[in-house]
Amino acid sequence: MNMVVTLLLLCAPVAWCYSSGLVMDSCEDMWPHHSGLDPQTRPPPFTITSELRRSGLGEVTVQLQAAASFSFKGFLLQAREVGASTPVGSFNLTTVDSQILSCNHRHNSAVSHSSASSKTFIEVTWKPGGTKPVQFFGVFVQNYSTFWIDVESSVVNLTGEGRSSSSTPSATSTPSPTLAVTTQPSTISEKISSADCGVTKVCFSQPSNCDPAVSSDCYFMSAMVLSFSEEALRFELSGPSDGYVSFGFSDDQIMGNDDIYICGKGRTETIQVQHAFSEAKTTPQTLPLGNVSDITTTIQDGVISCSFTSMNPIYLHRSSSISRNYYLIFAYGPSSNGQILFHKGTFISTDKVNVSKPLIVPKARRPDIIKAHGALMLIAWMTTGSLGMITARYLKEIAKGQRLCGRDVWFVVHVAVMSMTVAATVIGFILSFSYVKAWSGGAHPVLGCLVLIISLLQPLLALLRCEPQHSRRFLFNWTHAITAITLKALAVAAIFTGLTLIDGSGDQWMMKVMGGFVGWEAFVYILLEALFRWRLKATDDSTRLNTRRMTVNAIIILFIMGNLSFLVALLVGIGIS
Repeated sequence: MNMVVTLLLLCAPVAWCYSSGLVMDSCEDMWPHHSGLDPQTRPPPFTITSELRRSGLGEVTVQLQAAASFSFKGFLLQAREVGASTPVGSFNLTTVDSQILSCNHRHNSAVSHSSASSKTFIEVTWKPGGTKPVQFFGVFVQNYSTFWIDVESSVVNLTGEGRSSSSTPSATSTPSPTLAVTTQPSTISEKISSADCGVTKVCFSQPSNCDPAVSSDCYFMSAMVLSFSEEALRFELSGPSDGYVSFGFSDDQIMGNDDIYICGKGRTETIQVQHAFSEAKTTPQTLPLGNVSDITTTIQDGVISCSFTSMNPIYLHRSSSISRNYYLIFAYGPSSNGQILFHKGTFISTDKVNVSKPLIVPKARRPDIIKAHGALMLIAWMTTGSLGMITARYLKEIAKGQRLCGRDVWFVVHVAVMSMTVAATVIGFILSFSYVKAWSGGAHPVLGCLVLIISLLQPLLALLRCEPQHSRRFLFNWTHAITAITLKALAVAAIFTGLTLIDGSGDQWMMKVMGGFVGWEAFVYILLEALFRWRLKATDDSTRLNTRRMTVNAIIILFIMGNLSFLVALLVGIGIS
């Protein structure tokens, strides 16, 4: 018992010291001395913004702010000259829950928390002691084991009037990002165009080299380093969309762990700008807009456009330098009540890009293995699968009595083409997952898995069927037929969702071709079903049978030719995607 009391007494001063904000031992290294614990490596949900309100050596207003649904209990803030490691200037308090510290023997050179209460906003003023550019550095403590270091503002130039701020991507748990309010009216003052692409700015577009000033079907983004600061990037973003257009910086060509800017409709249908960060395969998470200024937006004839200047660092895996290379990702899709929904289309750069070096960025072509996946699935469910279902339904009676290899012809054809369908489905599934090696793409992989499972179950159930003369054979027939219809519907839905991932055309022509295919198949099925139920009143049975046989054969040949036409069109689309 004495030992326990002793330990409690020893720990109490440490706990009291941290909760009171008297963190003098952290002044030099800006590191919370929480024994055995390391800082968070994910983006902090906190920002430090600063504003020099008047020219000359005036005071700077500094704000510490938490993202939505987050708070911090402790913090430490210092100002340091660029490249230096000691605090400069002096702070004054303007809000509660904060106190002045004298770090490194410099009077009022730091600010920290004064209690362990939860805080979402702190504002202080800082008076410089010289004219050299400075940055504000902060530490944020959410709880004893969760804290962030090296949160910094942008550089503040003290020789003239200006505004500077910085934000770092957060790992907030907002279920779906809500578009942040713009800081300027939604009227565009500059025409976004492809002029000077590769000369003064980086440009990325679809179709390649399109001009948003000329074509309304052009998805376009550009980035240009501004002359007054290497940290300042001027972004332009434009494209036809019913919700939003967006671009992001990524370390790879797969969505996830990306720094993103979104331009889209807010709750009031006005166009707004949002800064976000996607973690793993989850929905992008909202961030404070940070050091974004000169925002101009517009929407005209369904084309959304935004341009803005950002001094936020590109933040991926705790690296924040515009000299690094990144893949560019462009995505667009619908939104609902100011919240972005799953994208309708994307395109990604072929190689990593340094946005400080002007060039025209080529798009990445779809990997051949993914193209093979798409081609196999289209062949399986637009030709062989459809032929197998029609054979079982409509040729059984027409080809009655005709034998091949000791079995009915319709049965041999049905088993052969459905076996090819299952084989193509299995191979296509393996190709896709062997390349992606992850679960991505929204509903498409879910539908694909269902198609695969049911495709494998159908032949297994067929092997267990009872004899044709069995009294309960009808149960198998109905179950087999209903399962086949369900499988066909799921396969068509999977193809549609897959095409949304690869159809990068402005008018979505591949989706329209697939829609035409569905209409064509429905028309032929209805025609065959009507013919199947039709009975000629001729007395000669052989005449009636021959007439029906020739009619059905002609329709099936026409059906196959139509299906092949749609298939070829989509295979060409996949080839050029």
